[in-house]
Amino acid sequence: MINTKDFIQMKKEIDTYDSQRELLIKKARDVIRMSKKIIYSVHREDMKSAKKAVDDIKKSVVQLNKFTKNHAKLYFEGSYKAAIQEYVEALLFYYFMDKGKILTRKELGVETNYYLLGICDLTGELGRVAVNSATKGKTKVALKMKEVVELIYGELIKFDFRNGEIRRKYDSIKHDLHKLENLCFELKMRKK
Repeated sequence: MINTKDFIQMKKEIDTYDSQRELLIKKARDVIRMSKKIIYSVHREDMKSAKKAVDDIKKSVVQLNKFTKNHAKLYFEGSYKAAIQEYVEALLFYYFMDKGKILTRKELGVETNYYLLGICDLTGELGRVAVNSATKGKTKVALKMKEVVELIYGELIKFDFRNGEIRRKYDSIKHDLHKLENLCFELKMRKK
C-alpha cells in the first residue's frame, strides 16, 4: 500500500538538505562576522585591519557561492541572503571610505536584489560617519556623507519598489537622509 523505499529516499533527501543547510548557516555566519569587523574597523579608521578583513571575506564569499551553486535550494535560504547583503554593505563602505568610490554590483559579483539591500544599509553607516565627524568638528566630512546619501537616494527613488525587504530598507534611507539634513543644518547654523 505504501512504498516505504520512497519514504526512506525522501527522508535521506531531507536529512542531506538539513546537514547542508547547517553548513551554509555556519559559513554565512562567518561572512556576517567578517562584515561587521570591516565596518567596525572602518569606523575606527583602522584601514589596515579592514583591508585584511576585506581580503578574508572575499575568499569566504567565493567559497559560500561555490557551496550554494552546488546546492541550488540553499541559494534561497535566508542565511545566504543575509550574508551576501552584509558583504555588500561592508565592501561598499570600505571602498567608499578608502577610495571614495561606490562599487557596482558587477564589481562585487552579486545579483541586483542583494546589491540593493546592501546599498540601502550603506546609508546608515554613512550617517554614522557624518555624526561622528560632526562631533569631532569635521564639518566637511559630515556634509560629504549627506551628499552621498542624497545621491544614493536620488538613484533609488527611480525604482518602484513593492512591499518587501528592499522597500523597507529604501524607506529607512529617507529617515537617514532627514537626520543628515538636520545635522547639516545645525552645523551651518553654528558657523553663523
